[in-house]
Amino acid sequence: MRKTIWVLAALLFSLLLQLPAWAQGKYLSKTEDAIEILNQLTEIPEDGIPEKLLQSAEGIAVIPDVVKAGLVFGGRFGKGLLSVRREDGSWSHPIFITLAGGSIGFQAGVQSTDVILVFKTRRSIEGIVKGKFTLGADAAVAAGPVGRNAQAATDAQLKAEIYSYSRSRGLFAGLSIDGSVLQVDYDAIEAVYGDGVTPRRVFKGKVRHKPGIITDFRDTLEELTAKTEK
Repeated sequence: MRKTIWVLAALLFSLLLQLPAWAQGKYLSKTEDAIEILNQLTEIPEDGIPEKLLQSAEGIAVIPDVVKAGLVFGGRFGKGLLSVRREDGSWSHPIFITLAGGSIGFQAGVQSTDVILVFKTRRSIEGIVKGKFTLGADAAVAAGPVGRNAQAATDAQLKAEIYSYSRSRGLFAGLSIDGSVLQVDYDAIEAVYGDGVTPRRVFKGKVRHKPGIITDFRDTLEELTAKTEK
């Protein structure tokens, strides 16, 4: 009996040791999905986010597999990444965020879509770092224009602080997402970067532990915006 207890205790201890690695792997898998979405932007420029909008962005969030479900009362939820522009124009390593929101009206079934948010100002990003941030209430958000035909109108007509997009089956479209809440996912940040790491430390590059796939996300943003600057 005593031997059985020791065996069970050893197994439990082994599982506990594996939990941090499992948690980190879950978030790094989400990062791989986000990189794939960014790569899609370069593959279909005629039907993607306008280049000038990306070029002038102060921050970009990529939230893969946002699930929307409901019947009369519905909701959406997803986890993703957010990187910001540094003062020298380069991109920071990403922090992890969550997106959640509800809706009222006839709806049925479950849908999953990828969401991209393009931030035009630092003010809205500061709002996320400081706590919960509601799209449409704390900052103006609009369904973003799509394709090269929207390029000429980008400077003159885009007045919102945040532009939202969805991607389904490789195609991008503007997305109405008012009322959704963005929030920092501190558990994910600590699982990937280490205990006690804050969003500001990540944005400023003051973290020692940076998994390769995290750096790949930042580098993909660098390549994407470099192409828009030609």
